[in-house]
Amino acid sequence: MEILKRIVEHREEEERLAWEGTFADYLEIVRERPYVAQTAHSRIYNMIKDAGQEETAEGKSYSFFSREIFGLEHAIENLVEEYFHSAARRLDVRKRILLLMGPVSGGKSTIVNLLKEGLERYSRTDAGAVYAIKGCPMHEEPLHLVPPSLRPELEAEFGVKIEGKLCPYCQFRLKHEYVNRVEDMPVERVLLSEDERVGIGTFSPSDPKSQDIADLTGSIDFSTIAEYGSESDPRAYRFDGELNKANRGLMEFQEMLKSDEKFLWNLLSLTQEGNFKAGRFALISADQLIIAHTNEAEYKAFISNKKNEALQSRIIVMPIPYNLKVSDEEKIYSKLVKESDMGHVHMAPHALRAAATFSILTRLRDSKKQGIDLVKKMRLYDGEAVEEFKDSDVEELRNEHLDEGMDGIDPRYVINRISSALIRQDATCINALDILRALKDGLDQHPSITKEQRERYLNFISVARKEYDEAAKKEVQKAFVYSYEES
Repeated sequence: MEILKRIVEHREEEERLAWEGTFADYLEIVRERPYVAQTAHSRIYNMIKDAGQEETAEGKSYSFFSREIFGLEHAIENLVEEYFHSAARRLDVRKRILLLMGPVSGGKSTIVNLLKEGLERYSRTDAGAVYAIKGCPMHEEPLHLVPPSLRPELEAEFGVKIEGKLCPYCQFRLKHEYVNRVEDMPVERVLLSEDERVGIGTFSPSDPKSQDIADLTGSIDFSTIAEYGSESDPRAYRFDGELNKANRGLMEFQEMLKSDEKFLWNLLSLTQEGNFKAGRFALISADQLIIAHTNEAEYKAFISNKKNEALQSRIIVMPIPYNLKVSDEEKIYSKLVKESDMGHVHMAPHALRAAATFSILTRLRDSKKQGIDLVKKMRLYDGEAVEEFKDSDVEELRNEHLDEGMDGIDPRYVINRISSALIRQDATCINALDILRALKDGLDQHPSITKEQRERYLNFISVARKEYDEAAKKEVQKAFVYSYEES
């Protein structure tokens, strides 16, 4: 069977990637390929860059995101260039928590998942290879074994920079198992994996009364206290918190702004100094990207609390608005429908475009520019030619409302209504009128829109219907002309 053959090939590839040696062997690898000692931020930036990028009329487009994220070119370019690129160059930006802020179902979670999945794949390539001290619970950078007094010499010779110090567990092993013979410490290649908790972690706060800070920083193993005799013995401590396990990679902090203060205090030291406190040990070094996501209402409530000022100064906020291009919105719906069990249902021409037209209209802000209504603005944003307006007008329109796209109808609602239309009719084909009717019926059940918004949205459904009628007329005229020519 072909699938069994592929499974065998996969296993052989995993075995090929496995590497073990001593610290002396690792130094030879660093001499030949200094990039293996790069920071977590640098690895993520290079991962994005190596996937490919192209210059478009609107800026840079990154292949790493473009297969899953549609219509957010400006937001993605800001994220990559202003945060990841700067952080990769060891600028102070890397000492900040990355907070993606935007409306629900806008693509924030998708961006985080892409970074996680990308890191797993990238660590299996030569360019993204990660080496760690074998047996270290934090998959530590082996160069931490170099004594601080000798680091400048090694940095000059190898062209790498060493930051951080050995974790308590590796310090103990080096002293007692290897009698300070650094060159004999075992090193292995590690493959980043969220499932295996290697270099990728996720922290999700639960009930503040029951959740323990140990979920972040690890905890004492009470079953070994009698054996080792002290709570400060690193062998009696479980370095299994998310901050420990996400070292060398990325940690997603879900619902960060809803967390109890004691969980956020650990992030202050980690972001600014690159270390955190755990148990009865000195500060523990960690190299990882902390990424969180939230909506605008939660963020405003967070910054209004004066007690959060210290953490607020250590956060870089990247707005992730809704897509504002009809053609890209259509791609989002097409992708979501294909991923469902409804992929076999035929979508009539312009059906998804009609839904996209409605969605985009709800997200746009009225322009003060003379002669521009929302429909013209929508067409300009989508790259269509509109009489009397130039390409330069589009940039002017974008700068008119910097928070444009931060509200409106979300893709999840539209997909829910399309699903409702598909299920209710049990049809093999669905057209634009079916979808617009389903969208209209659903507005009465929408939990978060006011009466005024409902009236406005009903008007947009009418506009979307008119746009569909115009498109349908043009299609019929084209068909008539072509068939007449053939005759």
